[in-house]
Amino acid sequence: MIATNTNRSSFSVGLYAAIAAFLTYTIIFGFRKSFTVCTFDGMQFGGFGYKTLLVLSQMLGYLAAKFYGIKFIAELKRLGRYKIVLLLVGIAWLAWLLFALIPAPYNIICLFINGFPLGMLWGVIFSYIEGRKATDFIGAALAVSFIFSSGFVKSVGAWLMLHVGVPELWVPFTTGAVFAIPLLLFIYAMEKIPAPSAEDIALRMNRVPMSAMERKAFLHKFLPGIIAAVCIYMFATIFRDIRDNFSADMWKEMGYLNQPAIFSKTETPITLIILLLIGSMVLIQNNRKAFMLSHVFIGIGFIIAGFSTYLFTKQLIIPYWWMTLVGLGLYMVYIPFNSVYFERLIATFRFTGNVGFLIYVADSFGYLGSVSVLVSKEVLKIRLNWVDFFSTSVMALSLVGILITGYAMFYFGRKSERQ
Repeated sequence: MIATNTNRSSFSVGLYAAIAAFLTYTIIFGFRKSFTVCTFDGMQFGGFGYKTLLVLSQMLGYLAAKFYGIKFIAELKRLGRYKIVLLLVGIAWLAWLLFALIPAPYNIICLFINGFPLGMLWGVIFSYIEGRKATDFIGAALAVSFIFSSGFVKSVGAWLMLHVGVPELWVPFTTGAVFAIPLLLFIYAMEKIPAPSAEDIALRMNRVPMSAMERKAFLHKFLPGIIAAVCIYMFATIFRDIRDNFSADMWKEMGYLNQPAIFSKTETPITLIILLLIGSMVLIQNNRKAFMLSHVFIGIGFIIAGFSTYLFTKQLIIPYWWMTLVGLGLYMVYIPFNSVYFERLIATFRFTGNVGFLIYVADSFGYLGSVSVLVSKEVLKIRLNWVDFFSTSVMALSLVGILITGYAMFYFGRKSERQ
């Protein structure tokens, strides 16, 4: 009877935490990506597209936040986190107000100001849910929130622009106003999530702040595997960001203009499939088996992304199915790193520490890759349209991704066998 009650309690806490985390990060996304639905046609400065400069500025903000977050998130205390969330989101929203008020191109810097605080928030939110028996499911719900919210926020931004008449420059700030009150409600809900139980700690290890020496020791012990994982994640981040930031441009190139619902139509099924796949790993209590299985998910994701793109280039599938399938494949690679991969790595090798540190190590190089690709495309004056550029690159790097994923699985498998 006691065990049954404990299981029910654990399930209730996990379900509550999953819903709270999903809704909170969905709302946070409302302060981040609505500007990508705007195309800013004809606007160029210094020979570069205005929208590309905006995306690049925001990415540089994320990039700076990820490198700073390696230390900040690793050493994050558990008290007063709601104040940190409110402060960071408040700064990001203020940046959108300045973006609307300051004339172009001087308002480009506002995207950096917006990106830096938002880049810190993933680690803060994840700290509420890590180190639990149900973290796989909760983490999957949190991670898929930015698949769903990416399409949802774009749909809201497009609706405001098309049906309310909000000018492009005011779309991001107005979208933030729509999400402001719900944000307060869901942050309060996050604060009510109970701390990990004794059983959670026994299964997944205690999650505590990490000193610089502890972070260095962890990286030294697993350096080849961490490098492989970071490379995989970097590829996924590059293409997820291109798809996310320039999906409006790609839909336009493929003939889907002024269809706000198209963003949600592609992202909603991806959200549900990823949640089912990754969330089901909560059923696997053996940490090593779950960790190895995450590599299989990642490899299949590369296959789906690359093969669906090949079919699209041969005109064997329509744009809707291509955008859905390539998104599914890329998120099958991307989501495990933000939910189960590092969570199970720590549990498998019985380390005390926190997942946020590892996520921010991977994220820092992931965004460095995204920024490098965007800068190279502009500086080298590569004038492929976004559909051609994206599809060609996805096919090539999916093959490389499969090979690196196989190596990472072999490395960590041998390492865990020795232990």
